[in-house]
Amino acid sequence: MLSTHDHLEPIDLNKAYRLLNLGATCMVSAEFNGAIDAMPATWVGALDLNPTKCTAVIAKDHYTRPLIEKSGLFAIGIPSVSIAKELLYLGSVSKNDEPQKLEKSGASFFTLGDFKMPLMDGCIGYLIFKVINEPHLQETYDLFLGDIVAAWADTRVYQNNHIDFSKADPLLRSLHYVAGSHFFGLGDELKGEGLGLDEE
Repeated sequence: MLSTHDHLEPIDLNKAYRLLNLGATCMVSAEFNGAIDAMPATWVGALDLNPTKCTAVIAKDHYTRPLIEKSGLFAIGIPSVSIAKELLYLGSVSKNDEPQKLEKSGASFFTLGDFKMPLMDGCIGYLIFKVINEPHLQETYDLFLGDIVAAWADTRVYQNNHIDFSKADPLLRSLHYVAGSHFFGLGDELKGEGLGLDEE
């Protein structure tokens, strides 16, 4: 695992959606009254900007779900390739069945700012969201909406509000889940001028 904890800096909340635009597998975590959990989720995405809003599908049978509902907050981590093994474990074991799930995962966790939810070390970015209460969406589709309240990113891959993996260790590339134990690390960058387009 490549630690990211010591390389984090706060980032512009109006630009934080760029971390979600990677389409990576995400790590969702929450805390309520001392109870904590973290779980990977693939159905997470950007919803709006200025400031960043997101969507996340969290099924009712996940231990994390009531923590989000009761606290009104959740965190999204953007895992790197370096923590694929730990992420796979966290996605295959429920804290409903294994109370020591986080401890047995081999992952390291920490907190940032005044937030108590566990953040998994090895993510290239962390975003904290306040739940936008939409009971119909939550009950019918397990769909949660979030309004960003804080965000940090690893300066080795995120600078000047842009993501750049070209000079970073390949283990810091974002992790993308397909099925079973099949993942991709984000591939090579294609810039606008290389496609005959103006660079944004």
